[in-house]
Amino acid sequence: MFRIGYRTIKTATGTAAAIWIASILGLENFASAGIITILCIQNTKRKSVKASWSRVLACLVAMVFSYLFFEGIAFHPVMIGLLILFFIPTAVALKIKEGIVTSSVIILHLYTSNNITMSLIGNELMLLTIGVITALIMNLYMPSVESKMAQMQNQLEEQFKEIFEQMSSYLRDIHTEWNENLLKETESLIKEGKTIAFQDVENHFLRNENTYYLYFTMREKQFVLIKRMLSLLRSLNSEVEQREMIAEFVEDLSTHIHPGNTAVLYLKKLYDMKLVIENMPMPKEREEFETRAALFQFIREMEEYLQIKQSFRGIPSSRRQPVT
Repeated sequence: MFRIGYRTIKTATGTAAAIWIASILGLENFASAGIITILCIQNTKRKSVKASWSRVLACLVAMVFSYLFFEGIAFHPVMIGLLILFFIPTAVALKIKEGIVTSSVIILHLYTSNNITMSLIGNELMLLTIGVITALIMNLYMPSVESKMAQMQNQLEEQFKEIFEQMSSYLRDIHTEWNENLLKETESLIKEGKTIAFQDVENHFLRNENTYYLYFTMREKQFVLIKRMLSLLRSLNSEVEQREMIAEFVEDLSTHIHPGNTAVLYLKKLYDMKLVIENMPMPKEREEFETRAALFQFIREMEEYLQIKQSFRGIPSSRRQPVT
């Protein structure tokens, strides 16, 4: 089974509408309005506006070049090659290269006319206007992704919880098996969440940031630390009492993962635990010393993990689903 997305529906509807309007107005080459609409419909509103502006400006430049080359020199295939040779670098320099394809359609229309008149220019401008406006109207509607991002946020926190539960289990028993797929799924979810959140920003003209985008970015930074912590745990080769202390802390933390900000409480708990461990007798054997050193590094990584969360202002309660 194949799935038809919103962009496909909008493109199909917009193309048909643009061609129909252009044909009703009796424009020559009316089907080209549909081509322009197809090219201007993008994934987000901002991209659609940018693409439309690039194509309008590129087409205007193309009309000037066409008049200079065709009317000024000759209507000959060689002139098309020369025109494009100069036009494409100009479009790139003006940062409107997105409009090169659309402009090529206009250039060919003017070339096949064998006589560039004001009426013909008006016809091309009408095709361009109809195609662009239709695309912009089609892109006015963008489906809300708020609920999807909230679900992804909940899913991600459940995965973080499971990761910390595994950490706690491994601290107590080095024979605990790791769920490697969980790490891959978590990393993939973070990337997908950031992509969707960024698209949401691009669909709002007056919004330059998205709380969920900041949230997924925060989790991405934390996930880097989580992988470093997991690497440290794998290096443990001695049973020491500090492992149980840290295991209890990690287990407690796993039950309080949410989008709010209570990191300061756990930073205090971590600091208190660190003081207790520092005042414990020094290790006597090399293996115990190496394990204690790895655990101290683990605590430093955990501290940075919590500091990242502390700097995040949190997702407003009105925009998130309840999380336990």
